[in-house]
Amino acid sequence: MAAPATDWGWATDFEDVRGEVAICGIGEADHSKASGRTTKEIVGQAVERALADAGLEPTDVDGLMYIPLPEQFDVAAFHEHFGTSHDMWESRAGGGMRWAATAPYEAARALRDGAAHTILNTFGVAWATQRSQMVAGPGESHAHEGFKQNLEIPFGWFPQPVYFATVARRHMHEFGTTQEQLGAVATACRRHANLTPGAVMHDRPLTMEQYLASPPIVAPFRKEDCCLISDGGAAYLMTTTDRARDLRTPLVEVAGVGLGNSVTGTHWAEQPAFTSTPQVFAAPAAFRMAGIAPSDVDVYTCYDPFTIHTIMQIEDSGFCDKGAGGAFVAGDTLHFDSGKLPTNTHGGLLSHAYVLGIAHVVEVVRQLRGEAAAQVPDATFGVYGGYTGPQAATLVLRRG
Repeated sequence: MAAPATDWGWATDFEDVRGEVAICGIGEADHSKASGRTTKEIVGQAVERALADAGLEPTDVDGLMYIPLPEQFDVAAFHEHFGTSHDMWESRAGGGMRWAATAPYEAARALRDGAAHTILNTFGVAWATQRSQMVAGPGESHAHEGFKQNLEIPFGWFPQPVYFATVARRHMHEFGTTQEQLGAVATACRRHANLTPGAVMHDRPLTMEQYLASPPIVAPFRKEDCCLISDGGAAYLMTTTDRARDLRTPLVEVAGVGLGNSVTGTHWAEQPAFTSTPQVFAAPAAFRMAGIAPSDVDVYTCYDPFTIHTIMQIEDSGFCDKGAGGAFVAGDTLHFDSGKLPTNTHGGLLSHAYVLGIAHVVEVVRQLRGEAAAQVPDATFGVYGGYTGPQAATLVLRRG
């Protein structure tokens, strides 16, 4: 097979921040179906748990990162929640999705410049609670995006299950990917969720037979191929590697960060490499910064709104050849105890919670500390692959 074209995107030029920043505290809110909580209440709970994990006080945090979406946990919300009033460095280049991977890069620069000493990245949603009001959620944000509103929705290419089912169909056509291979992703995630007490689908087993018997909602997707809509959130704290060594949590440092971009932006229908993600550009850059190869990765998490995204990002990140992802994930490859490529070991967006990737980073940290529910033995390098469509990012973490 000819090498895939790479003229449809590029990697952002990042400075080398290897070893400069560590994740020193992690916390998750209660992940659930509709809970009646607000987003700020959810994130506040996650932050409290991250602080407790690190053994820090709210006044120790002098930097805050979030994404500028409604109801996120900005500096005003932090001070209101904790009753504090100190000065804080603030960045809107944090949150979930690909920003959950690149926030440590922005934090490293702020730490280097002395703008802050302990930086918090947060993200949360109350989309399950808000669903009854027909507001919020990914569908609403996509419906208001200019390209989609004018050039895709009028032709019926909406919402997300429709256009990503199209991508999956194309992947099946080009590479022979099968329904059972999509099912291998779904069942691996569900097994991991069954082992993870905080997962929304913790008590809902899924066998391959059950998966195949589930009716399609938009071929080739069954509901089990699609992410959850949930309430939940997470937070993680960052500081310099030197300071992190003095804190009580085991050292987990940032080894590499990469960011990839597609020339078509949000108009995905026009992306020439229709069955690829910008991990093609992000992952090699992150691995190069970290000084490792894909074969060195012990545990992998990736943004997985649909099963096809796991297959595509595994290919695009170099774990197998392009088009071989279906065969690669078949069987037990993705399972935490396979000794191959343990993937989304908390259950991912498919079975853990739809909190847009920030819980994936928390899971990688737990794995590298040896504290995960579905623990990969002796994990040294862990990776999170974040994705938005127009962009993808790769974060490499290393056990200290």
